[in-house]
Amino acid sequence: MPRIVLDGPWQLRPVEQFSQGEYPNEGWLEQVLPAHWQQHPQLAAHAGMVVYRRRFRWPAAAAPGERVWLRANGIFYWSALYLNGRHLGDHEGYFVPQEYEITAAVRAGENDLVIEVRCQDEKQKHNKRMITGVFSHWNVGDNLANPGGIWLPVEVYTTGPVYLPWVQMHAERIQPAAATLAVRLGLDGARQGPAVLRFAFTPDNFAGEAAVVDREIHLAGRAQEWAGRIELPHPHLWWTWDLGEPALYRVTVQCLQGEEVCGETSLPLGVRQFELRDWIPYLNGKRFFVRGSNYPPGDMRIATMTPERYTQDMALARGAAMNMLRLHAHVQHPAFYEVADRSGMLLWQDFPLQWAYDPAALPAAEEQVAAMVRLLYNHPSVAVWCMHNEPIWQEDHGYKNTYFVWRIRWSTVVYIWNRFIHSWDREVLDTRLKRVVRRRDPSRPAVRASGEIALPFIRQGTDTHFYFGWYAAYGPKRTFEWARRLSRRNLRFVTEFGAQSFPDEESVRRFLPADVTQVDWEEVARRYAFQPGVMELWLDWRSCRTWAELIALSQGYQSELNRYYIDRLRYHKYRPTGGILMFNLVDPCISVQWSVVDYWRRPKGSYAALRRAFSPQYLFTLLDRDRYRVGQTVRIPIYIVNDAHRSFPQVRAVAQVRDEGGSPLLRREWTLSLPADSRTMEVGRLALALPRAGRYTVRLELDWGEGQLENVYEVTVE
Repeated sequence: MPRIVLDGPWQLRPVEQFSQGEYPNEGWLEQVLPAHWQQHPQLAAHAGMVVYRRRFRWPAAAAPGERVWLRANGIFYWSALYLNGRHLGDHEGYFVPQEYEITAAVRAGENDLVIEVRCQDEKQKHNKRMITGVFSHWNVGDNLANPGGIWLPVEVYTTGPVYLPWVQMHAERIQPAAATLAVRLGLDGARQGPAVLRFAFTPDNFAGEAAVVDREIHLAGRAQEWAGRIELPHPHLWWTWDLGEPALYRVTVQCLQGEEVCGETSLPLGVRQFELRDWIPYLNGKRFFVRGSNYPPGDMRIATMTPERYTQDMALARGAAMNMLRLHAHVQHPAFYEVADRSGMLLWQDFPLQWAYDPAALPAAEEQVAAMVRLLYNHPSVAVWCMHNEPIWQEDHGYKNTYFVWRIRWSTVVYIWNRFIHSWDREVLDTRLKRVVRRRDPSRPAVRASGEIALPFIRQGTDTHFYFGWYAAYGPKRTFEWARRLSRRNLRFVTEFGAQSFPDEESVRRFLPADVTQVDWEEVARRYAFQPGVMELWLDWRSCRTWAELIALSQGYQSELNRYYIDRLRYHKYRPTGGILMFNLVDPCISVQWSVVDYWRRPKGSYAALRRAFSPQYLFTLLDRDRYRVGQTVRIPIYIVNDAHRSFPQVRAVAQVRDEGGSPLLRREWTLSLPADSRTMEVGRLALALPRAGRYTVRLELDWGEGQLENVYEVTVE
C-alpha cells in the first residue's frame, strides 16, 4: 500500500496571526524537516507563530476499500492542519501524534498541506499552560528554551477498510509453559459482521519459535474496542542487561474476514512484569537493586536526535553499570524507546510537568497523560509512570543563581508552603493524573510526583531529591546524615542528587575563552546554565588561574559528592533503599551542568568515579567526618555489597591507611564469600589515631576473581 514520509524541504514563514490555511505564495523561507524553526538562521530567536507548507504528489485515488490517512508524529506545541484548503483539525501537545483520515480530501496528483504552529514563550513560569516540561522551564540557559516546530515526520499512508490505530499488550501472568497476555486494541472499521483477530508472535532478537493465536470478534462498522486474554506458549522473557537478555517479539495483528486481510498493524513486545514492593524493585519476580541516572532530552533540539546518538548514550549508561534511566520531565524521541528496549535498560518515565502550572492546564494534561500511556504502553523498557517533577511554586531564577537560596521574602514563604504543606499541583493536578494513568495501565507503578518528601502524619512521600552539598537551603553534604537518620522513608528511592562541573579542557575551549581569567561569568551563567553563586558556597573556584585547575576542582567535588550519596544509599540497600538515580548522565546542550558526560559525549573524570561507585561488586567505607584533630581516633568501618544475581565463593578485600608520602600505617586483609544480590555486609573495622597533621588516604581493594576495584578516600588531620 502507498506510504510517503514528508521529510525534506518545507516552506515556512513567521506570522503575527493565522489565516485558516490561506497564505500568499511569496515571502516563504525554506527548511529541511523534521527540525525546530529556531534551527533556521532567520528564526533563531523567534517564538510565537509559524506557518509550514508542503506540496506533495499522491499516486492515485483510493482503491475500493482503501483508506488514506495523514499522521503528524510530533509538533511543538499547538497546531492546525489544512489539506487542499480543508481544515483537518486542531491539536495540542508536543509528543502526541495526530491522525486524520483524508480519503475524501487527498487528490491524485498534487496536494497542498498547510500546518499552522504556535509555540510562544510563557513569561509567568509559575503559571505555565504548555505541557512541555524541561523544554520550556529548566536550567539550560536562556538560549535554548521552547523549541517550536515540526520535530517528527509527517506521513501519508493507506490502510485497509479496518484500521487498528492502537494495540496495548502486557504480561498478566508468566509461567514457563505459557504467558497470559492482556490485550486491548482499537478498531476503526468500515466493515460489519464476523471477523477474526490474528496475533502472530515472531522472535525478533533471539532464536525461538513463532506462535499464532486467533480470536473471533464482531465488527460494528464504526470505532470500537476489543479486550481479551491470549496465551503465548513457552515465553522468552525480557530482562535488563545485567539480569539476562532483553528478549523481544514482533507482534503482527491482523483483522481477517474470510481470507481477506482487512486491517493490519505491528508492535514490539517484551514479556515481563515489573513491580515496586515498598519501593524495592522486582523484575519477573526477581528482586534487584536499581543503579542509574536522570536522562535529559538527548539534545534540547530533540529533532536532531538519532538512533545512533541514543545507542551511544545507552552504551555510556551501561558502561557505568546503570540499569535504569529517569526521563526527567519530558517524553523522548520515539527512537530512544526502541534503543532502550533492545539495550535492556529500564525507564522511569516522567510526564512533561516541571514545577508549577496554571489550573487551566488540567484538561489538556489529562488528555496528554492518557496519550502518553497509549503511545509508550508496549515498550518493555518503560517501568514506572511519574506525573510531575517537583510540583512546587518555583521562581524563574534565570541566570541569577538564587535557586533554592533562602531569602526572607514572599517567594520563599510560597516555596516552603508548596514544598511541605500544600500544593495545588500535587494535591489536585497530579492526583487526578495518577488516577487517569492507573485506569489506563494497571500493569505499571504510577507515582504522583517526583521529589515528594515523606512527612510524618501528613503524607507518605514518594521518591526523594537531596541537594545537600549544593543548594544553600539544604546545607553542607554532612547534613544528609541528620536527614537519613530522621526519616528512613526518604531513603527508599532517591532520584536526584549531584553538583555542577565543567567539561574537560578540549570541550570547554569550544565555547569559552582559552584564558580562564578573561571569562565573563555572568554571561556563562546566562547562556550555559552555570550557577557560580552556588558553586562558590563549597569551592573557591574563582581563585583558579587555569582551566586545568578549575576543571579538576569542580569535577573532583562532583565525584566526591556523588560517591558520598551512593555509598550511604548502598549501605541502606533494601533497608529501605531500592534504587539510586543520580542527576544526571549527559548534557542536552552546550553547558556547565550536573552531567558526568558533556554535550559532545566526552566523559568527565566524574564519569569514571561514578562507574566505580556503581560497580555491582563494591567495597567502601563511611567516615563520620571530613576532618579530624591530631591524635583523634579515626574509625573506618569496611563494607561490601554484591548486586549481581550470582555469588562469588572467594573474594579478597584489602584496606590500608597511608600517610602523605604513601607509606602504609595500617593494613588489613580479608577473604570471604560474597552471596548473590547481597545486602551490605560489614567486613571489618579499622581504628587508629593519626599523630601528625596532613592528608592521609584510606585505600580499599577488592578482587572477586573476574574483576578488581580500588576505592580511595582522603582523611584530613588538622
